Amino acid sequence: MAEGEAGGVRAAGGESGSSGPTPSVRALGYLRGTTYALGALLVLALLAVGTVGIIAEIKGTWHWAIHLESTVSYLGVFVAGVLVLLLPAATLLVLARRVVDE
Repeated sequence: MAEGEAGGVRAAGGESGSSGPTPSVRALGYLRGTTYALGALLVLALLAVGTVGIIAEIKGTWHWAIHLESTVSYLGVFVAGVLVLLLPAATLLVLARRVVDE
């Protein structure tokens, strides 16, 4: 390929006028990231409760039963807060993916 041909290809790519994703696609990306982050927090919280539950079952002492009770109590409040944010975000993401054409 000659030098002129390579230069022409680069120039054509530079003149496309595309300044990046549209604002709606960018907002959809942020919404997707937020939804995935909240989902990951929910999974990690449930994993923590399960881990403490398994340890409490293996140890079988009142000390670990208290740990399990307090973990379930505190993470129950945390999971409720995450779900309050996650459910509308996930619903909005599903609806927005039907409207916005990526």
